[in-house]
Amino acid sequence: MTKVAVIAGVGPGISAATARRFAAAGYQVALLARRRDALDPLAAETGGRAYPCDLTSPEDVTKTFAAIRADLGEVEVLVYNAGGGVFADVEHITPDDFEASWRVNAYGALLCSQAVIPAMKAAGNGAIVFIGATASRRGGPRSAAFAAGKAAQRALAESMARSLWPAGIHVALIVVDGVVDLARTRAQRPDKPASFFIKPEGVAETVYQLCQQDRSAWSFEVEARPFGETW
Repeated sequence: MTKVAVIAGVGPGISAATARRFAAAGYQVALLARRRDALDPLAAETGGRAYPCDLTSPEDVTKTFAAIRADLGEVEVLVYNAGGGVFADVEHITPDDFEASWRVNAYGALLCSQAVIPAMKAAGNGAIVFIGATASRRGGPRSAAFAAGKAAQRALAESMARSLWPAGIHVALIVVDGVVDLARTRAQRPDKPASFFIKPEGVAETVYQLCQQDRSAWSFEVEARPFGETW
């Protein structure tokens, strides 16, 4: 039976690279994002299925995961990489900015996780990987909304790991510490060498290897940063 991996929050960087990595390993890949135009090219490339979905909507998430089960089967791997937020200090964010960051980083993660946990528990097997950020550990002056959302995501992931590992579900978090290599980020930092950036393919490989770990030596929190990063 073909294994099913869901990539939630598809974009041109880590999510796309992760979809390619799992497809290359023989997984049937379900691709989730709000806009279909972000999904269709990657679905064609990987042989995956595109599912437009608002990850912060309980109704949308329930409907989408029901469709995935009907089309592909039960989900064995969930990679949650939806994220974002307004970057400003506490005096300049709005309450709506704060809530929106929490919704996409933490609330959506909860909704997607709850959609796959029952089948994973029944099978005694599965993996849920969250793509986090350094902001989950420390709030910078301009990350009042983003850091709060990512900190909530990390706390949720840790709680889930302690609850679900005994049931055979490997919950893990990757703390991405650095600037992901994208056309946009390269343009913003034209003076930086290639070694400054985190390659999406490198993070994707870490995601994949986490999902292959022996359960006698599971990792929860893994840091991913370029070799030259100051930390």
